Amino acid sequence: MSDPLFFDLRATHNPHRWYLPLTPAVCVGSRDNLFMFGGVGMASAIVALERTCGRPVIWATAQYLSYARPPSVVDLDVRVPAAGKYNSQARVISHVGDKEILTVNAALGARPSDISKQWLTMPDVARPEDCEPAAHWRGGGDDLHSRIEVRVAKGNYGGTQAGGEPADDGRLLLWIRSREGLPADSSLLAIMADFIPGAIGNALGLNAGGNSLDNTIRYRRIVPTEWVLCDIRITGVHGGFGHGAMYLFAEDGELMATASQSLIVRVREGRD
Repeated sequence: MSDPLFFDLRATHNPHRWYLPLTPAVCVGSRDNLFMFGGVGMASAIVALERTCGRPVIWATAQYLSYARPPSVVDLDVRVPAAGKYNSQARVISHVGDKEILTVNAALGARPSDISKQWLTMPDVARPEDCEPAAHWRGGGDDLHSRIEVRVAKGNYGGTQAGGEPADDGRLLLWIRSREGLPADSSLLAIMADFIPGAIGNALGLNAGGNSLDNTIRYRRIVPTEWVLCDIRITGVHGGFGHGAMYLFAEDGELMATASQSLIVRVREGRD
């Protein structure tokens, strides 16, 4: 039996088609302008890929094209143009009716090997219970942010709280976990990876954020962990666009995944 998911992805009679009913629980935005969180779109595509191919995702990259809003239903069509002995190349087109929302390209598989190494080490930070809870700049009572707990290990996160001195290294460290006790699997890590725009305000010292243009996640080794340390680094901003990266660590220091993203930078006026 599969572990429970953060979202309600459902199978159809066609093993290459899945669908995702949208509710506020997987959406973000103001109450009158809710839309599916990009990380949920990517994560649902990853689950559809893994269940269709019967293999774990190695890497996946999403191009965000449009918005999907509740109570619509997102259809996910899986294509597997190449499948070999150990790995497959596949893609997902997620759409609402004829409107394409995102496209995900991915490689899946695993090869027999006893080699397991990592050279990137987890930063030395306070434990989650010793870090301040983060407030989100918008947040409703029943949206995605109400289902995820965020604690700030370094930097400023959450709307106007990000105002102040710019971070000289563009770096924000967050402990993140599901409030519902869901496992940190490939899908939940993909949702966390879409928190990169939340580091823009900290980097600039402004009440700012952004809209994701894309996201790429690369899985190394997923291990059991309650909290995930998300080491976010904004690498640069220019011409209204920003770029950043994230390194996702288990509590014991295991590097589970890396992610990178480009986004539209939006500076907000006043308080939300």
